[in-house]
Amino acid sequence: MLRFPPNITTHIITRRWSPPPSLDSRLLLIVTTISTLSLLVLLRPDSSLLLAPRSSEPPVKPRSPPPSVNSTAGARPEQKAELDRSRMAVCLVGAARRFELTGPSIVEHILKVYPNSDLFLHSPFDKNSYKLLLLKESPRIAAVRIFRPQRIRQTESQVRVLTGLNSPSGIQGLLQYFNLVEGCLNMIRAYQTQNKFTYDWIVRTRVDGFWTAPLGPDNFVPGKYVVPQGSNYGGLNDRLGVGDLTTSTAALSRLSLIPRLDSAGFRQLNSEAAFRAQLRAQRVPHVARRVPFCVLTDRRYAFPPIRYGVPVAAMSSRGPLSGAKCRPCAAACRGRCVARVMRAMDRWWSWTNWENGSLQLCDARSTWEKGWERMFDEVAGEEVARGRKRIGGLGWEGCVREFEDLKGRTANWDAPSAKEICSLGLGTAQ
Repeated sequence: MLRFPPNITTHIITRRWSPPPSLDSRLLLIVTTISTLSLLVLLRPDSSLLLAPRSSEPPVKPRSPPPSVNSTAGARPEQKAELDRSRMAVCLVGAARRFELTGPSIVEHILKVYPNSDLFLHSPFDKNSYKLLLLKESPRIAAVRIFRPQRIRQTESQVRVLTGLNSPSGIQGLLQYFNLVEGCLNMIRAYQTQNKFTYDWIVRTRVDGFWTAPLGPDNFVPGKYVVPQGSNYGGLNDRLGVGDLTTSTAALSRLSLIPRLDSAGFRQLNSEAAFRAQLRAQRVPHVARRVPFCVLTDRRYAFPPIRYGVPVAAMSSRGPLSGAKCRPCAAACRGRCVARVMRAMDRWWSWTNWENGSLQLCDARSTWEKGWERMFDEVAGEEVARGRKRIGGLGWEGCVREFEDLKGRTANWDAPSAKEICSLGLGTAQ
């Protein structure tokens, strides 16, 4: 913007011009209009925009690099050094549906970035559990629990506090998820007691999370719990959490805190809303950050998503995607299309960051498209893509051998036998 000395600006704006008495009033109107337009041109060098035709397309901001606060490259050396000296637990929860795709990225971008961290895995036993053998590449493995899921009896307080709306398995699905999370916290507590120490930090993440860059040191904030931005669904994004021991204990106590929420009068909460309520009930402050991961999904969603729909990001998006749903696809919506879609989304529901070209959208109305493997490999890179190829070529004997190796590297092991795990996923030995 042009800047003038105060006396000139005042003169231009405030001095009144008096026309000769003989000037026609219509001419006066014309002269006044021209003078006003000239003043606008003088004061605003980009005033040509005022006369440009209005486009039906919403403007898109220029492309620029996404925020680097979650990258180890942008962190101060002393931050990383301090974390390397601390005790850290990584709590990994969930079923292993697409773990051949997500597992190597978790090892590469979290566990190897913080090689002093201890891995705790809490996962239900199913036909995909054999894929968890990819975790044997982790630097340190403290505890593995692969359990046979059982129905959780619902209490009256749980029914009052929670809602099964939008949950594929209703309230039971929420309880199973909460049990996964708090069960991992119990594993960490037992390991601390066993070894007579306490952790400084706990990172809680999901088995189905695909990471595109390291979890940066700036996400470790003493006294506050760090969660991803966006995908709030009326509460707080609960697909990742980073905190010290105190804040993490408050955040991961998903089941045991429900009676307290009931006494406080909370009703009909989904997972994200219950998560926000339990932090508030315990006076735990939170910080929302953009984090470089997304959650791989096989579910189908309407396209294009409308106000309360679910946008599914293309894995090729520049991100950070902060835990948004994603899949490998040829993007069906980018640039101005994304701007139109995301501006129509409810900010506190499934909205995710899209500015500066950081988001591309898939048409997720059908299954993963033909050739997704090539798309995935291009995004993941050779090192991470190797896990997909390794699992694809795995035989029963190799599976058993690698699972036994994983067990041998784990301090505390609670799981079915390697033969049972591999047989359920790959069939019996030939």
